[in-house]
Amino acid sequence: MASLITQVKSKLFIHSSQKSMHALDGAYASLLHGRSLDFEDLRKYEYGDQVRDIDWRATARLGTPLVKRHRANRMHTVLFVVDTGRSMTALAHDEKPKKDLAILATGALGILALRHGDDFSVVHGDAERVRRRAPGRSEGALEHALRTIDQATSEGRVPSDRDALLSYVARTIARRCIVVIITDDAPITDETERMLRRLRVQHDVLWVTLRDANPVLDHASHSVRADVNTRWAVPDFVHGDREVLGELIAQTQADAARLNELLDRLEISHTALETQDDAVPQLLRMLNRRADVRN
Repeated sequence: MASLITQVKSKLFIHSSQKSMHALDGAYASLLHGRSLDFEDLRKYEYGDQVRDIDWRATARLGTPLVKRHRANRMHTVLFVVDTGRSMTALAHDEKPKKDLAILATGALGILALRHGDDFSVVHGDAERVRRRAPGRSEGALEHALRTIDQATSEGRVPSDRDALLSYVARTIARRCIVVIITDDAPITDETERMLRRLRVQHDVLWVTLRDANPVLDHASHSVRADVNTRWAVPDFVHGDREVLGELIAQTQADAARLNELLDRLEISHTALETQDDAVPQLLRMLNRRADVRN
């Protein structure tokens, strides 16, 4: 089986120029605002660096922009909370497996954590049970974590239970973490809001929504589309029906608006991923919005 972390890296570098990688690094560093830092050395300014890191005296003396590089003396933990229940066996908006989008999001942010000397852990599960992997600080550990997500989702015979995942983190994770919730676009519940209120008090929380494929296509189709939970097949005659399609779009937009309003009100950074091609740029935008708020 091909290395999952290698596949993630290929997408990072295909969809991200070297400048974009510096931007990702700079945006990720904004998550660590407030950590203790030791001065290490100077280097040339690169796209994505924070203006506050520029050493203006050294810049004036040498005639080229220079930034201070620091070494962290306090490590952070990035905790990925990933739904691996039955709903994640469905297709994403780009008609590719939703689990692959979850692996890409976890892998991309996991690689950034490793590049910055932080460790990571994964909590995953479904309505039957929730599991947590031990923290890791190596690419080998990240590879095992991605394979765990892949295998658990592939075996997803049990319904998803997002609220159970959030409850587990709220009850058992005491040390402050950067909590990245990776889930699908199922409607939120009152319990979801209650758990998020608890989590944001203890942790830095980010929310990544993985968009589902459209259940009804905008054209006639001879392929079978069925709900992964109920196994109910969408009748052929429904595909291409503009009225049905319009109602579905309106409902999806209403659910998304409610989620966005809640996350904004709780000051939780968030993004929605529809395709593997737009995943890295969307993650970068989320991190940059967070940087703009915190600076």
